[in-house]
Amino acid sequence: MKSIDLWLKEYSVSHTHPVNKFIHWCAVPVIYITVFGLLWSVPKPEFFAFSWLNWATILALPAMGFYFSLSTVMGVAMTLFTVGVVALVDWYAKLGLMSPALLSLILFAIMWVFQFIGHYIEGKKPSFFKDVQFLLIGPMWLMAFILRRANIRF
Repeated sequence: MKSIDLWLKEYSVSHTHPVNKFIHWCAVPVIYITVFGLLWSVPKPEFFAFSWLNWATILALPAMGFYFSLSTVMGVAMTLFTVGVVALVDWYAKLGLMSPALLSLILFAIMWVFQFIGHYIEGKKPSFFKDVQFLLIGPMWLMAFILRRANIRF
């Protein structure tokens, strides 16, 4: 299994151009949220008693396990971020405005277009073409930057 440092180093190779970095800072969190919004909308069994208990939160567990397997600090940080995302999507779903699925689908598509534009500018393919696990590394790459700025070792 790769170390957190190796994952981040490999991801960084195709994310050096300032425009691509900026796009990723905007798009990656939105894509993360929209994945929850899409999964939130998948019909759930009646025994899922709480509004926040659904396919999004259940499928987040293996992702959190992946982050914890790399670093306890990163696992905690990504879990806290994910709890915030769950609260945001739950709040939005209860507003009764545009369907969370429709809004998520629209934003997901737009953000991926921007991601590919960023990689075109960078001149390098997105990392997930090499390994699909890099889809989990993008959010962690941003979190690693935040943790480093806060002088939190991970």
